[in-house]
Amino acid sequence: MTSPSAPIAAIAASLQRERKRIGLSLAEVARRAGIAKSTLSQLESGTGNPSVETLWALSVTLDVPFAQLVEPVKPRVQLIRAGTGPAFVSETADYVATLLASCPPNARRDIYFITAQVGAPRASDPHSPGVIEHVVMSAGRALVGPTEEPVELHPGDYLCYPGDIAHTFEALEPNTTAVLLSEHS
Repeated sequence: MTSPSAPIAAIAASLQRERKRIGLSLAEVARRAGIAKSTLSQLESGTGNPSVETLWALSVTLDVPFAQLVEPVKPRVQLIRAGTGPAFVSETADYVATLLASCPPNARRDIYFITAQVGAPRASDPHSPGVIEHVVMSAGRALVGPTEEPVELHPGDYLCYPGDIAHTFEALEPNTTAVLLSEHS
């Protein structure tokens, strides 16, 4: 079962897009995934409430990563505040998984732990074309993102932005920490 914050509309759009991409009928995808055609029809219309098992079966059938089915199409700059984002609950444990970002095929990621102090901001020149940066704030506050439009982040917030444009990281509190993931395609 998905939680109320699960991205039902994103799932519906992804299922339709991926089914059409591989050129299969609704009935054939349902058959291959081992689910009822009516279940798949409800999911594609945005009225279903899929379990994680149903979504896994569909991701295998459609040959796409699970996250690609549940994550909405991202804008170039994406912000997920603490306590928000597509969350999925387990049927068998007290466990909630919140998807922040999925890795695109053939990408490389470098992960950094950032410690910053109040003072001069860290100004970064544009990186190679296609680089995307992801930041999750751990402690403190900071202005992060494109130099022209940085966003104030608080602990638990997530921000995604293009790293191939000028960007900044400015600590607003002492001992500010964050995790930075640099994704190279």
